[in-house]
Amino acid sequence: MNNLNDLHKISGSFSNTEKMPVLFLGHGSPMNAIEENQFVTGFRNLAKTLPKPNAILCISAHWFTNGTKVTAMEIPRTIHDFGGFPQELFDVQYPVKGSPELATATQELLLPTVVELDHHWGLDHGAWSVIKHLYPDADIPVIQMSIDYTKSGQYHFELAQKLSALRTKGILIVGSGNIIHNLRMVDFRNINTDNYGYDWAVEARAVINNYLLDENFQPLIDFEKQSKAFQLSIPTPEHYLPLIYTLGLKGKSEELSLFNDKLVAGSLSMTSVKISN
Repeated sequence: MNNLNDLHKISGSFSNTEKMPVLFLGHGSPMNAIEENQFVTGFRNLAKTLPKPNAILCISAHWFTNGTKVTAMEIPRTIHDFGGFPQELFDVQYPVKGSPELATATQELLLPTVVELDHHWGLDHGAWSVIKHLYPDADIPVIQMSIDYTKSGQYHFELAQKLSALRTKGILIVGSGNIIHNLRMVDFRNINTDNYGYDWAVEARAVINNYLLDENFQPLIDFEKQSKAFQLSIPTPEHYLPLIYTLGLKGKSEELSLFNDKLVAGSLSMTSVKISN
């Protein structure tokens, strides 16, 4: 997709760069925004390997909409879209700028898909709780793109491919969710047990990781057709689909690596993905 027509659609405000990496970040509990733990350390170690982007486009599990939208405001608000957590978490602000230019470029790249420019949403915790560990100075503009809940995994994979031209304009594209995410089955008694998962979560993690490392993406795109372990791991698709966007952006010669690859509280995984040259 990295053709001249695509590049001409992108605002001249973004300079040409080497091809940026693509990420999927397992964001886990909102408390990861303020706690010190192995996963936060993983995000910070990742940041040391990344070139500084011109801007960030984040596809978060927490903006699940009918149709596709991108945030287009100058200053996105920090959304505290959760409950039952300490006031310290609600006090966190991530005061980055938005990028109307990137929003418009994204809208044009995704044609003929209709993309709405949104001026109300902001940055939900799927975005800011992890990006703040990559760029704590809040000095990189960030926009979000929503996930259309009416569409299939194949649709999202193909839509992601249309964004590839952004990578050579210094745009870091980040999917944020959790590959295994079954909140109804969380084992709070073992929430601090390292790499603890139910048998079905252990099975699903192993199979999914093999597909990822073998670059056998079609079974992952067709996740709804897979085993019972998959169905227990992905009871609803919103936390899983950001991974499909990341995979859709992988070039043939690029490497895929995993980090933060652990299970949490029986029914969640923090497995994260980096794709780069």
